[in-house]
Amino acid sequence: MTDDNNRVHLVGRVSADPETRILPSGDEVVSFRLIVRRSAAARRRSKQVVDTIECSAWSSAMRRAVSRLEAGAEVEVSGELRRRFTRGAISFVSVDVDSCRKVTAPAVASGA
Repeated sequence: MTDDNNRVHLVGRVSADPETRILPSGDEVVSFRLIVRRSAAARRRSKQVVDTIECSAWSSAMRRAVSRLEAGAEVEVSGELRRRFTRGAISFVSVDVDSCRKVTAPAVASGA
């Protein structure tokens, strides 16, 4: 038997400021969308160059952390992949975030 592993690691750009929602259950979730570039191999198969991935933070510490993100921020996200269903029986995939950090651009050396 193999060990199953549901781990996702993404690096991309936050598309818009995160949104906080209170669910009918009373649970609070902070969600944002992450824009990630497709690999060169994937771009050869499709004209689509990016994917937009829904990310959700459930723990209080992670909700606080991601609620401070701003549109355009480059971030590195880790978590677990989840398939969710809407009331209209539509499904979508999202990432339950358990780690999120801003990515700083490397310093560019001057030509001096």
